[in-house]
Amino acid sequence: MVKQLIEQALSAIDNFMENNVGSDIEILQAASTHIMRSGGKRIRPRMVLLAYLAAGGQHIHDVVGLAAAVELVHTASLVHDDINDHSQTRRGKPTIHAIWDRTFALLTGDYMFAKVYEVMAPYGNPYNLIMSQAAVRLVEGETLQAAAAKSGDMNRETYKQIISLKTASLFEAAARMGAQYANDDVDVVNGLAEYAYNLGMTFQIVDDILDIIGDPEALGKPIGTDLTQGRGFLAIQNGDGASKGDGAAVAEATAVAELDAMQSMMSRLRNSGAVEIAWMQAREMASRARAALRIVPQTSARDELEGLIDAVLNRDH
Repeated sequence: MVKQLIEQALSAIDNFMENNVGSDIEILQAASTHIMRSGGKRIRPRMVLLAYLAAGGQHIHDVVGLAAAVELVHTASLVHDDINDHSQTRRGKPTIHAIWDRTFALLTGDYMFAKVYEVMAPYGNPYNLIMSQAAVRLVEGETLQAAAAKSGDMNRETYKQIISLKTASLFEAAARMGAQYANDDVDVVNGLAEYAYNLGMTFQIVDDILDIIGDPEALGKPIGTDLTQGRGFLAIQNGDGASKGDGAAVAEATAVAELDAMQSMMSRLRNSGAVEIAWMQAREMASRARAALRIVPQTSARDELEGLIDAVLNRDH
């Protein structure tokens, strides 16, 4: 019953986004539609929906707009990420800048961020404040990541701060808004927010692992992107100062463009034990997410949230 309800709501969210992110400017309309129709896991809007139900919400379509706004923030950030990463594919399809060039991709990302204001307006506060704070943190995280990669000063603490800001903060905001819209029980709302924060940390660590060992076809994008730019969990080889001391893997990844050299370096990383350490960290964060759910009443929605932990850990894309 809950699964069917969620799928129906996710379909409504897709329709909502397409209907509300229209523009009379042809390029903005085409580019926005292109990225929104390219698929995606929709895990963040799913978080809004499940947190709402787990907190006792009864009318799931009341939070479709909130969930759509969360996905729009995420999608806009992907458009900008692809520009920074020079990525030619996203979700198995050409990126916006690969089709329309960098300038129009940048403007499309800006446009989608701006549309979030319009979508969020009917909800008022505290939801607008929660969303704006999450968006600020996302940009701070991306900026810190770019600065650390450029300076070669990526270490474990910096990495943790980056993924907390750029990924976990939006997961947390999604659950907090969904839960708070259903229930004013502070313990339940905070429990669901803590769950989502730790799930976001888990998600990003697994994402960085897949950047090394994933299947490019399943991922819909090339692997090694974060590593070659000195980013991600394995870029630091799980060692403080690894990227600024001898930092052989990161230095080589940054300096060497040839595919065979990159593949050789990635192979050495796979054999170094860094991947196994990263998995340990991901499972630790997943355990924290699971523990945070104990305060939440036992329902089918809570069961779905627990199942989402395993889905994040076991995903291949």
